[in-house]
Amino acid sequence: MAIIKPFCAIRPSQEKAEKIAALPYDVYNREEAKEVVKNNPESFLKIDRAETLLEDSIDTYAPEVYQKAHDVLWEMVESGSFLKEEKKCYYIYELTMDGRTQTGITACASIDDYEQGVIKKHENTRAEKEADRIRHVDACNAQTGPIFLAYRAHPAINGIVDSVKRQAPLYDFVSEDAIGHRVWIISEDSQIAAIEKAFAEIDEIYIADGHHRAASAVRVGQNRRKAHPGYTGKEEFNYFLSVLFPDEQLMIMDYNRAVKDLNGLSETQFLEKVSRIFEVSEQGKEAVKPEKKGVFSMYLQGKWYRCAIKPEDIPDDPVEGLDVSVLQKKLLSPVLQIMDPKTDNRINFIGGIRGLKELERRCTADCAVAFAMYPTSIHELFAVADAGMLMPPKSTWFEPKLRSGLFIHALGAD
Repeated sequence: MAIIKPFCAIRPSQEKAEKIAALPYDVYNREEAKEVVKNNPESFLKIDRAETLLEDSIDTYAPEVYQKAHDVLWEMVESGSFLKEEKKCYYIYELTMDGRTQTGITACASIDDYEQGVIKKHENTRAEKEADRIRHVDACNAQTGPIFLAYRAHPAINGIVDSVKRQAPLYDFVSEDAIGHRVWIISEDSQIAAIEKAFAEIDEIYIADGHHRAASAVRVGQNRRKAHPGYTGKEEFNYFLSVLFPDEQLMIMDYNRAVKDLNGLSETQFLEKVSRIFEVSEQGKEAVKPEKKGVFSMYLQGKWYRCAIKPEDIPDDPVEGLDVSVLQKKLLSPVLQIMDPKTDNRINFIGGIRGLKELERRCTADCAVAFAMYPTSIHELFAVADAGMLMPPKSTWFEPKLRSGLFIHALGAD
C-alpha cells in the first residue's frame, strides 16, 4: 500500500502564481537562469537557483547560495507573495500541451515507501547532483520542486478529480511556453479520506521524473530522523512533495541520438553495415517519425531511412528489449564503438520536444548520423521498475514539465 498524504501547502497568492511558477532548476545553466530571473524578478527560479541573485564570482554551490534561497523564500512568505494553507489538503494540478491534458494529484509521499520499494525508480542518481538539492532543501527547510510520480489509474481517484474540476480553479494561466496550468484544491474531508484510502489500495508508485529530487528529499528525511531519535513518523520531514499522475494520461516523448562520426567508415560502408543488422528502406529527404515500437528512423547524408529491428533481435528482458537498448547493443557499440553512452562525448542525446529538424541541423553542424527513436512507453517503464532494473541513460523524456513554486512543502522544526 502507498502512503500518500494531504499537506498544508505554501502556495502563491492568486495574482502572483503565473509570475512565480518556473520550470525546474535543472533545465537551465547558470547564464540562462540568470537571464530568466532578470526578465522576471518574481520567478521562483531565484529561489531554486539563488546564485542568480549573487555575483558571478560566487560558486554555484557556495553556502551563501543556499542561505540566499532560504532568505528569499521566507521573505516572500512574510510579504504575502505566498500563502500558508491552514488545513491539510490535496491539490489537483492540470497541465495542457498541444491540446492534450494530464491531471495529477499534488500530495506528499512517504520516504519509507521510497526506501521499501513501494515507490520504484528506473534510473540511477549522481551523488553530486543529490548533494546540491540536499543542501537546498536543508537550508530552505522546505521542498520546493515536486517529484513527478505515476500510478496505475484508480477509478475512485478519477471520480473525485472529475468532480472537483467542475469547480472554479485556484489558478488558471498559460505560461510563456504555451503550456496551460490549472490548479484546484481538494479540501472536503470526505474527499480527502477517499483519496488517501484509494492510494492505500495501490501497491506500486513509480518515479517518472525527478529521481535526484526524490533521493535528496529522502536523504534529508533520514538525516532529520537521526537528529530527532524520538520522531513519530508523522513529522513533515518523513514525506516529500509529489504530483501523482495516472498512467492512462501520461505521454513519454522520444529521446533521440546523434553521433559525431562514423568511426572511420564512409557513409556507404556504414549504411551497408546498418542494412545487415536492421531492415532498412530509404525514405527520402522528408523527415519520417518511427511509427511503432521496434522501428527507428536514421538520418544520414541528407536522407532519412526507416530501420526496423528484426523480431528475433528483441529480447523478452524488460531492459534489453527496449528499442534504445537494441540500438546500443546491435549498432552503437559494435559498429560505432560507443561502448558507454553515459561517458562517450561522441554521442549526443536530443529530447523529442526539439523535433526531427534538430537532428537534421545537428547532422549539418557537427554530427554524422542521427537516430529518431519511437518513445518508450509508460508500461515499459513500469516493467523495468517492477523488475528492479534500471533503464539505459536518456530513455524517457516527459513533457510538459511540472512547474516549481506552485506548491511548497515546509518541513517544520529542523
